[in-house]
Amino acid sequence: MEKEIKINFEVIESYDHLTDIEKTLFDKAQAIRQQAYAPYSNFLVGCAVLLENGEIITGSNQENAAYPSGLCAERTTIFWTSANYPDVKIKKLFVIGAPKEALTSTPIPPCGACRQSILEYEAKQKEGIEIYFASLNGEIYKTKSIRDLLPFSFDSSFL
Repeated sequence: MEKEIKINFEVIESYDHLTDIEKTLFDKAQAIRQQAYAPYSNFLVGCAVLLENGEIITGSNQENAAYPSGLCAERTTIFWTSANYPDVKIKKLFVIGAPKEALTSTPIPPCGACRQSILEYEAKQKEGIEIYFASLNGEIYKTKSIRDLLPFSFDSSFL
């Protein structure tokens, strides 16, 4: 018997349809993307998170010749955030990824490992994190929780 899974997400048609804080997160994710260390894949990813205290933290992907020792932008950002702001909730996470020389792109969602890591922080703070993933040219998808992108999730309730 087959069943269907419905994924809830919103399509934000352009950068102009973002709120001021969302535009700031988009801009910071796009800027930090240029600082990614990705000499092997040449795929640059930037991430910006908004904390409940108003702080914005950014990070980019970091590769390593000893693959898979590198780390995605989303995890560099949330791990640093948790280490430095352990009791402050993450409200929004914005990610932009594309090949180094791309002028346009499609929205790239967090990978599976990043989805699982984000899920852990949602469980820790007992509330969802709005996830935005965008193209370079401003096409944006938004979910209210990583659970929308990880419908069969594994969390501490299984342990």
